[in-house]
Amino acid sequence: MPVNPRERRAARHQPPTFQADTRPRRRRKTPIVEQVIDTALDVIAQEGYEALTMRRLADALDTGPASLYNHVVNKADLGELLIGRLCSELTLPSPSADEWRDQIRDVCEQLRDQYLKYPGISAAAFAMVPTDLQALRVHEGMLAILLTGGVAPQTAAWAIDALLLYVASYCLELSIAHLRSTRADTAWVLDRDELRRRLTALPAETFPHTTRHATELTAGKDHDRFDFTVGLMIDGLNRHSPDSHSDPRDPSEKNRPQ
Repeated sequence: MPVNPRERRAARHQPPTFQADTRPRRRRKTPIVEQVIDTALDVIAQEGYEALTMRRLADALDTGPASLYNHVVNKADLGELLIGRLCSELTLPSPSADEWRDQIRDVCEQLRDQYLKYPGISAAAFAMVPTDLQALRVHEGMLAILLTGGVAPQTAAWAIDALLLYVASYCLELSIAHLRSTRADTAWVLDRDELRRRLTALPAETFPHTTRHATELTAGKDHDRFDFTVGLMIDGLNRHSPDSHSDPRDPSEKNRPQ
């Protein structure tokens, strides 16, 4: 067993090794790290991700921060564990060339729903290198779907980045908006009628398009905007185009027909 938290963190990201062993094994107790993750998710569900600090988590576990650091390196490490847990809840389909668009959309919706259970948790996904095995499982599944759908490898790789970034951003914005709506001076941010009133009250000579199309600008309920944007991104993928991201420094590109 690794002797310090950093080595343990690296070990968690190593592919598991499998050995043929048919001997019955006693069921192990829930690892301490799993208890840490469970408790952290409880705190986030009740208080939001911003409220989660190592000290707050240690208090919830009825222990000291020093004991917690024996198992988790820092909040970034904890964030990876949390995102990994949420990724483990996703069901990945068997890739289909006929249904790949619906399949990739469904994965995005599943991840969105996981994020929204825990206000602000998607912030942990930003700038996170996907080395957690569960996160990599989702990446692998999404890549398989897009490749099966005929999307070029480079296009597929960047599309996954863009889709995951949008899902995380969308969920974080919703969390922030809901938090602001609890404050008396900004309660209107989720009130569509009030927002439309404010837009139509603008001087029409300065904002002619905004005042004229205030209804369209404030339209949408539930996840209409999410569905629109994800659909737009998926439908925009260029299928069967391995040269769509060619290197402009390649001399062969100079004479390519435009």
